[in-house]
Amino acid sequence: MHLSSTIASRSVSLSDSSDRSEHPNALPMRTATGNSPASSLHEQARAMRDDRFGRRVFVRGVVEVSSHCRENCRYCAMRRDNRALTRYRLDADELAELIIHRRPAGITDIDIQAGEDPVAVREVVLPLVRELRRRTNLGITLCLGTLAPREYDQLREAGGDFYVMKIETGNSDHYGFVGAPGNLSERLAAITYLAATGWQVSSGLILGLPGQTPAMVEQTLNLLTLLPLAGCSVSPFVGGPQTPFGAAPAGDIEQTLNCVAWLRLRAPHWIIPAVSAMRLVSEDGYVRAFNAGANLATINLTPSTARANYPIYSRDRVIMDEDRVLTAIAAAGCEVSRIGISEHLRGNKTLANGRVLSPSHVASRAFEAVGVDTCS
Repeated sequence: MHLSSTIASRSVSLSDSSDRSEHPNALPMRTATGNSPASSLHEQARAMRDDRFGRRVFVRGVVEVSSHCRENCRYCAMRRDNRALTRYRLDADELAELIIHRRPAGITDIDIQAGEDPVAVREVVLPLVRELRRRTNLGITLCLGTLAPREYDQLREAGGDFYVMKIETGNSDHYGFVGAPGNLSERLAAITYLAATGWQVSSGLILGLPGQTPAMVEQTLNLLTLLPLAGCSVSPFVGGPQTPFGAAPAGDIEQTLNCVAWLRLRAPHWIIPAVSAMRLVSEDGYVRAFNAGANLATINLTPSTARANYPIYSRDRVIMDEDRVLTAIAAAGCEVSRIGISEHLRGNKTLANGRVLSPSHVASRAFEAVGVDTCS
């Protein structure tokens, strides 16, 4: 099938107000109440999640190991031009002690996250990953930004399983406007490289970024379904302090949850998280994410002395501790998974369309879909 036909068959419409909720391509952007199309969409997505995973939710811990960042994203308060932020790097040995001996019992995976900081990769992340792999059976997720291929390889050899590489927006011009890392072509190339070298990869988008149009959301969702991914997130935009977008309104929780549901229906096997920004923009947003098909929750393990200096959304972000996470899972009628993400994904190479494709083949379709050249 020619690519244009493939894209057309996967297209969504944010502007069509007709009730097409029974079709998985439909994305009603209205409030999920009563018998609305959005409510039906969430119900279908929840049923799809339950069919593939049961009502089990993966629970991982996150440690935010460095707030240094060489990028200058216009939406993120950790951007390098934010001189008001106190930067830090945590100690690998102290983090290992925390994760190995003091993590909550339900955690099966650990997410090691940082600004784009090669120094932290060398001095903190690599030794920490090696120690965790040597002493635990935890699945190891990394969210460290765009690195050199050699660094991805070192992290994989050290024991990393899962890499989070968000595209945030799938429109090349918009990507440049919001100042996301590098350019979209480079981001797609990184995802392709990671998948081709044995990583399970997750990506994601921000809903409600300044300058974002419904057509851009469509384009981004369609692009994500073409990538060699094991998971994907949708985060509502929250204007970071000391950023050019700090005064912009937050992303709409209804549209965010509708995108979560749509992704579940299009990619039933994906790991899709509820994210803390949902709780920040809506009191019940986090719980409702599980009712829209999400199946991953994250407990924040970052030492309290460092959290305020990791303003991924804002200094006043909601910290999802163990009690909040377990309460939300129970409120959604779900239960904590006894197996981890990495264990679940082991040997599973199936992509969103249900066929097994090579990362390079998938990537070529993705590059063509956004009209960018592949990177050699």
